[in-house]
Amino acid sequence: MVNKLKKLLVSGVFAASLLGSGSALAQDLEIATSMPSFGFPFFVHMQKELETEANAIGGISLMVSDGQNQTPKQTGDVEAAIIKGVSGLIISPIDAVAMAPALQQAVDSSVPVITIDRRVEGVPGILAHIGADNVKGGEAQGNLIVKLFPDGATIVNLQGQPGSSPAIDRNKGVHNVLDGMSDKYKFVAEQTANFAREEGASVTEAILAGLDSKPDVIVAANDDMALGALQVAQEQGINIPIIGFDALPEALASVRDGGLAATIEQFPGGQSRTAVQAMTKFLREGTKPEPLILLTPIAITKDNIAEAERLGEVQ
Repeated sequence: MVNKLKKLLVSGVFAASLLGSGSALAQDLEIATSMPSFGFPFFVHMQKELETEANAIGGISLMVSDGQNQTPKQTGDVEAAIIKGVSGLIISPIDAVAMAPALQQAVDSSVPVITIDRRVEGVPGILAHIGADNVKGGEAQGNLIVKLFPDGATIVNLQGQPGSSPAIDRNKGVHNVLDGMSDKYKFVAEQTANFAREEGASVTEAILAGLDSKPDVIVAANDDMALGALQVAQEQGINIPIIGFDALPEALASVRDGGLAATIEQFPGGQSRTAVQAMTKFLREGTKPEPLILLTPIAITKDNIAEAERLGEVQ
């Protein structure tokens, strides 16, 4: 009975009903947050928006952790949060499969879990997944290639970190659009660069060296890889469209200035704010969110750059 009461108190729901909405215990929450790696500006922005929304709502402290792009590190962080008895967990899992045991442990310990940006596979009991529809984001990249090259194109595809759900889904989206027109659109090279800029540059350099002629377009599963590819293209005097994904401020500046042809806006701040709102509403009111909440990404070019979430951060 004691263990059962402890689990209910961790969830916050029992505390609210027992002590009333005016009590400090009913209102004050500690929510653990875990990002794959703060080495990526995208996740730094997501974490900042989590903190901003928590402060705006009030009565919420965050237990912040950085997965450092290592599944064992993120797993340990989740286990530490469970032991501490946090009210809930908002996490972007490094790997859709490898992080499943840790998140199942959280669920089994009655810690509500919301995944953001990256999902996890095979964990019943996840409260919600809030993210961008990355398949549609990849399709937006594919549709832009068709628009830029209606008569066909040769394509280099820089893929994201293997095993991560965004990498899987974005790649699927690009192929959804272009595979049906394989007589016109040819992938001359597809290789992971692990969402990293330096790898994006080195992989692009190696691919270009191995091709008989330059490709018509490079599509990348995130902006860091796209910017790495752009650096190599500029160094070699190659002027071709390069399409990124994430709408980072640096990428938006590049789009504005004629570097990158486009990037895909997936509204990461909107994902973070929605996650904090949904978790708080569940913990304080017992209201369950929809199990799947997806924002629809859009392609950002010079023509519609005003629609980018982080345009105000562009220098």
